[in-house]
Amino acid sequence: MKAYELIDGESLSAIKIVERPDPTPGPNEVVIDVKACSLNYRDVLIAKGTYPALGRTTGVVPLSDGAGIVSAVGDKVTGFAVGDRVAGAFMPDFVAGTLTPELQAGSLGGAVDGMLTEKAVLPAHGVVHIPDHLSFAEAATLPCAGVTAWYANFVGGNVQPGDTVLLLGTGGVSVFSLQFAKLAGANVIITSSSDEKLQRAKDLGADHTINYRSNEDWQNEVLELTGGVGADHAVEVGGPGTINRTLEAVRYGGSISLMGVLTGMADAVATGLILSKNIKIQGTYVGSVETFRDMNKAIDHHKMTPVVGKSFGFDEAVKALEFLESGQHFGKVVIDYA
Repeated sequence: MKAYELIDGESLSAIKIVERPDPTPGPNEVVIDVKACSLNYRDVLIAKGTYPALGRTTGVVPLSDGAGIVSAVGDKVTGFAVGDRVAGAFMPDFVAGTLTPELQAGSLGGAVDGMLTEKAVLPAHGVVHIPDHLSFAEAATLPCAGVTAWYANFVGGNVQPGDTVLLLGTGGVSVFSLQFAKLAGANVIITSSSDEKLQRAKDLGADHTINYRSNEDWQNEVLELTGGVGADHAVEVGGPGTINRTLEAVRYGGSISLMGVLTGMADAVATGLILSKNIKIQGTYVGSVETFRDMNKAIDHHKMTPVVGKSFGFDEAVKALEFLESGQHFGKVVIDYA
């Protein structure tokens, strides 16, 4: 079978296609014929050897997110059969409960083989069935960005009908968060540097849009739009370059789900605002397999369709990573094997 591997280098071209033996499942494992993968900004950092606490990893199959068809099952596996449509969880061993360093270390596409391969073998407890109405490309967007957005809105944020949710940018997590917040009956304020992307966000149900390039002090506009009160909850994907403005934009007693490093890893944080406004900040590192299943129930019930912004072929993985890094995308970037 064909698979990509990370190789030595500090650029996005530090991956190559190799031939590997077809995998066979252990007693508690399943083999997935992968049909599509999706990309996350984490994949860019890993390919360039700059992902925190991981550094340069070689010989590992990249990408955490993929979906396909079960082609073999171990003799102790229950709940899955050949032909099932499935996706792998971001952290297959994080089934439920509290995240630990050991569970986090098992994140696919980092120190452990990921999904950018024709066949992947995973523990059955780390695999979920995908909603019938989704294509494989759409389902491939779910394991990281989808679960992260679900957790950010409904675990970290406890978003309720009528709440105001602030979203930064129009990448995968933010667009998923827009869709989930609207399912919950919330009001959504979303930012972008592109008026075209903001219009697409409106088409998905965004109530208010702000161009942060033409309005650098966008936090003031958030306050104006909320009558001076601020947003109830914010999904913070930017990191150090945006967190202080987000703190200004969130109401007293509000909350922030923090998971992004798009603007870097370290900077001065306005801790005084966190204290004086009694803001809760919840670190968000994807979620468990159980959370994945809960999210899929909602997606299936509402027949929600993830937003695939652009697709690439299996042999165009480097181009896909370059496109993601450029920031031109809206929603998710996928690699579709079809």
